[in-house]
Amino acid sequence: MELIKVTSVVIEYLAVVIITSMVIYSTVRYLILLIGKRNPPDVNYREYKHSLGKGLLLGMEILVAADVIRTVALEPTFANLAALGLLVLVRTFLSWSLVVEMESRWPWQKKAVSVEEPRVS
Repeated sequence: MELIKVTSVVIEYLAVVIITSMVIYSTVRYLILLIGKRNPPDVNYREYKHSLGKGLLLGMEILVAADVIRTVALEPTFANLAALGLLVLVRTFLSWSLVVEMESRWPWQKKAVSVEEPRVS
């Protein structure tokens, strides 16, 4: 049982490291691109937002895994399973919100297909 508890804590720390790393990496990259003026500011901002969102999504998925391991393996009581269900529900809502923010569409909607305009020779 102690091994399972330690494993879930290690997985939680992994999620924190991933989120923190992506925040630092994305911010540094954004500032470098902003200073270098390679792209228009709105393009840099969109890339920054996507990078942050991807890190948060991955971190939340890993946190859900840690919660599932802890709840199912250590204390599978009805109250703990209900709390796990609520946590998963909240994190799912947050994930959907991030996808909507990053991609301007609901997760279950297809991506818009970009059509190139015909070139005039």
